[in-house]
Amino acid sequence: MTTLKSKLKEDLTTAMKARDELTSSTLRLTLTAITKEEVSGKSSRELSDDEVQKVIAKEAKKRREAAEAFAQGGRTEQAERERAEGALLDAYLPKQLSDDELDAIVAQAVAEAKAAGAEGPRAMGAVMKIVNPKVAGLAEGGRVAATVKKLLAG
Repeated sequence: MTTLKSKLKEDLTTAMKARDELTSSTLRLTLTAITKEEVSGKSSRELSDDEVQKVIAKEAKKRREAAEAFAQGGRTEQAERERAEGALLDAYLPKQLSDDELDAIVAQAVAEAKAAGAEGPRAMGAVMKIVNPKVAGLAEGGRVAATVKKLLAG
């Protein structure tokens, strides 16, 4: 069993003993998503820590999107719960890049793409190919794309 998955299981046991409903339900849903990912496809397999991290990131993103939807729908109590679940899952993910760090990485990639002959908005794909491996797991895709568009336009 991967170390991250075993940590999730240990934390679930601790939360259940402490009768922490929010943590235990969030970790249960996350472990279920991990198990579902393991058995999907032609044969079941054990996920690596990187793959488990991707599942956790996907679950955290779902929580953020749901919180936004609940907030827009006027259901603040449910939105707060979703935000709390998202924050709990974020603790298992690597620290996200700050806006300044992301801007620096994207600016360097834009310079590389321009040196290779790609310019303007059409260079988006070339820049994303350079940036994505550098920021994998450290910044959300939408945030990266927005930064790339901003720097290519300006």
